[in-house]
Amino acid sequence: MPQLDLHGEDRIGARIKINAFINDNCKLGNEEIAIIHGVGKGILKKEVLNMLKNDKRVLEYSLDCFNEGCTLARLTKKVDKKGDLCYNMPHNLRGRL
Repeated sequence: MPQLDLHGEDRIGARIKINAFINDNCKLGNEEIAIIHGVGKGILKKEVLNMLKNDKRVLEYSLDCFNEGCTLARLTKKVDKKGDLCYNMPHNLRGRL
């Protein structure tokens, strides 16, 4: 399962990396991904969960039952009007900091 480690990232950097990671995995046809955000104060965890909740390319997500510092997600295999996979769908990276 592909993994993205966000240790040491801020919220903006995490958003950019998460979006690129989802795009890459849609291109590759991977259906499941893991995003490692760590435990800490929960800032990155909240950001990851918020992004996954609002991303149309994500079918479902949940915290790893064995590691609360990791979130698992299942990606959709939607095809847009041009016949391209989900990586061409727009994503809003703006938000409060």
